[in-house]
Amino acid sequence: MDEDLNITYITLGGHVEVHKYRYLYFMVVFIVYILIICSNSAIVYLIWIHQNLHEPMYIFIAALLINSVVLSTNIYPKLLIDFLSEKQIISYEACLLQYFLFYTLIGSEFLLLAAMSYDRYVSICKPLQYPTIMRKTTIKVFLALAWLFPPCQLVGIAAMSANQKLCDFTLKVIYCNNSIYKLFCVSSKAISTYGVFIFLNLGCFPLLFIVFTYTRILIVCYQSCGEVRNKAAQTCLPHLLVLINYFFLISYDVITVRLESDFPKTVRLIMTLQLVLYNPLFNPIIYGLKMREISKHLKRLFFFPLNMIKYKQ
Repeated sequence: MDEDLNITYITLGGHVEVHKYRYLYFMVVFIVYILIICSNSAIVYLIWIHQNLHEPMYIFIAALLINSVVLSTNIYPKLLIDFLSEKQIISYEACLLQYFLFYTLIGSEFLLLAAMSYDRYVSICKPLQYPTIMRKTTIKVFLALAWLFPPCQLVGIAAMSANQKLCDFTLKVIYCNNSIYKLFCVSSKAISTYGVFIFLNLGCFPLLFIVFTYTRILIVCYQSCGEVRNKAAQTCLPHLLVLINYFFLISYDVITVRLESDFPKTVRLIMTLQLVLYNPLFNPIIYGLKMREISKHLKRLFFFPLNMIKYKQ
């Protein structure tokens, strides 16, 4: 704690041999961050400029990719600073802000995935009613809920955590997450109960809704022609892979803190990084290269200039 400024600092003790490999860590994470920004932004740009991509499915994909960029920006710049610093510290207020934004954006991602699953459900199971149900107003409501509902829930738990007395000032992680509860002198039943409530609302309930919609989609596809089955596989399989991966990583993040599991430092580092690495980095691949319309525009964007150069030569 800085007595002069009355600032409480938290040490981020989850780094592995950071003083030895600081420049290697910095270069790898910097390259990954640039890739995340460029790849996600490229697809969002394509969806924005092409009129035929102004459909609900692609709008939700753009929202998901924007969410990934903001989530990465909440984590990666601070990581880069820590790699080049002698001490990996953060003020408790900044830690709470990072924690709040981290879980807000994760909650938004689950709700966006739920909105995407509903869009696919209506498109495949109720195709004649799709234009009536998935109107612009409906899309705006879904986007507003996805980005406003999580912060409204998490602001309460962040405020309660800000008023807790701290007896420990070291986290065994590289960014602020659920493990801040281990800093408290006395564990709060109110915070724990509220945390479970938020986990159910932003994680489990959206998951159950998505499972329900996919079950309905699979039933309809099994009874339909090959064209419908191909459409479902093309649009739903990437969505399902993202969901399964994300839910298991979030469950690890929440459950290990609650059970106070003591994993080796390297294992903890790897698992923590996966949560902020896989989805932001691979979402553009899954929703870019694997989605026919987006993939077509991507090829035009990157290969058309090369073809023009070859033509001039």
